[in-house]
Amino acid sequence: MTRIPFTTPAALFLLLLSPAAHAAGADMPSLVHDIGISLLAAGLLAVIFTRLHIPSIAAFLVAGIVIGPIGAEQVTDPDNIDTIAQLGFILLLFLIGLELDLKKIIHSGKAIIVSGLLQYPLTILFGAAAVKLLLALGVGGTLLTEGQHAALYIGVIIAGSSTLLVVKLFQEHFELDTEPGRLALGMLIFQDIWVIIVILIQPNIEDPQLVPILMSFLGIAVLTALSVLVTRTIVARGFHWISKKPELILMGALAWCFILVFVGQNLDTTTRVLFGFDLHMSVGPGMAALIAGAGLANLPSSTEIITKVSTVKDFFITLFFVALGISIPAPEGFDVIVLAVAIALVAILARQFVFFPLFYACKVDQRNALVSSVRLAQISEFGLVIAFLGVQYGHLSPSLSSAVIFAFVITALTTPLMYNKAYEIHGWIRPILEKLGFKAPPELTLHKDTEYKVVILGFHRDASSLLCNLQRGDPQLVRQTLVVDFNVALHRKIAATGAAVKYGDLSNSETLHHLGLNRARVIVSTIPDDLLRGIDNRALVGTLRELSPNAVIIANAVTMDSIDKIYAAGADYVYLSRLEAANSLVDAIGEALENRIAVYREQNMERNGFKRGRNEVLS
Repeated sequence: MTRIPFTTPAALFLLLLSPAAHAAGADMPSLVHDIGISLLAAGLLAVIFTRLHIPSIAAFLVAGIVIGPIGAEQVTDPDNIDTIAQLGFILLLFLIGLELDLKKIIHSGKAIIVSGLLQYPLTILFGAAAVKLLLALGVGGTLLTEGQHAALYIGVIIAGSSTLLVVKLFQEHFELDTEPGRLALGMLIFQDIWVIIVILIQPNIEDPQLVPILMSFLGIAVLTALSVLVTRTIVARGFHWISKKPELILMGALAWCFILVFVGQNLDTTTRVLFGFDLHMSVGPGMAALIAGAGLANLPSSTEIITKVSTVKDFFITLFFVALGISIPAPEGFDVIVLAVAIALVAILARQFVFFPLFYACKVDQRNALVSSVRLAQISEFGLVIAFLGVQYGHLSPSLSSAVIFAFVITALTTPLMYNKAYEIHGWIRPILEKLGFKAPPELTLHKDTEYKVVILGFHRDASSLLCNLQRGDPQLVRQTLVVDFNVALHRKIAATGAAVKYGDLSNSETLHHLGLNRARVIVSTIPDDLLRGIDNRALVGTLRELSPNAVIIANAVTMDSIDKIYAAGADYVYLSRLEAANSLVDAIGEALENRIAVYREQNMERNGFKRGRNEVLS
């Protein structure tokens, strides 16, 4: 028999997957072995999926399938699987609590608050109705009729969007502070709060009696009050003591998490021992972990705590989703896949039939409302958490939970494509929306005698600072300035500066034609190519030069090699934001070397208006 060399990939693979794991000559504990195999499979598949531009969560789920009972059978112990999932679940909710910023919600605009309050229950109703329709069409069969709560669960599961996927894509594209970015982030925060409520009520869904639910809320209230009291006194003092030892911040945070988990689970034992009665107020470990995180989020050292805890976030998220993949049973038939596709389609359609009308009704313009809806068109990772708990409570069958997980994978895979194509999708659907009564704000039409000295095309960070400086330095010029942008949510604030503001899509040549640009003295494009849709600065400048041959055109560049191209298109001046910042830093360094940095700082603060208060539209 030919011996395979030990160094070959085949032998290495067999060694890694060998059932007998050893460490230092002794048998490796099965839990350590299972966690190690989980991380190994997740890491390898994450590299491959990243190369293929597939979301990493899908890689973790597939890793679980590969090493689980229906795959290579490397992790088969139900107790180990449950331990991995529970640990990941507790830490995942702890991290959500740490990042839950109630101040942002309180200061959100009307569109986010109203939509956030109504979207979740309306989507649940939409999902439940969709399940009834699927059953009428013969889709889902026994999978949707095995439990009494399938319709309700499907509605809850499709009501949330993926925080991990959506925020990651907005960050990668530097669009978190755009109107769709702010709207999406606000909705995700509200959805997280709704998930908390769902997880709180979920154990009593089989027997929804008012008293047990109220007792559950009372337990939450007691634990929250205890958390606030202790974090502001003992815990705050403790973190102050260890603040100079960063390596202890993580351990302190995790210790506090599990203190509240243990206290929450033993509330009934405490009342029984102290007072002789049991109110059934015990708080589940996930909810207790979330309360613990929210308590730490309000400490002065919260930023440092979040930074340290975030270092282990990926570890626990990986374990949780791998465990979900491991728990997926082998599909009993093609019905599971068909139902998964149907659930994914229902989730995507819910964004257009629930999210979009809500946004539009809250005065978000047609374009931003649709783009935000399209980019939120996926099932939330917390939908998987709810399905996972539903199986544990006996509310859902494992097969239906599998269909939900496959639906999540489908929507996760389509999310990057839908994110990138959101503006194109709006262009395709816009005529239909117009016929249905969802009108875009009227495009700008100027009177033939209207004349503006300065026209600012697009309104973002640079334009916000520019308008503020003009307002401080030359209020008369501001009254002769026109701002053209499609974000109508900002129009009132822009108009308050004294400038004229109108709706307009810069990629539409007809809009540019009706601007009356031939009468403008200076035309400024401050939107970088990263944020422009359907056009770039070079093409925009070319069109502007044809329409207004005598105007001075100032444009924005993102890369060095684009500067000459924009000049060639007809620009009179091209600026690169990072070069302008670098010039300022060179001045600051020079002043610092001459020991004049304090004077330079005061002069700079005065010049930029910080001493008197700088009030920008995009503050």
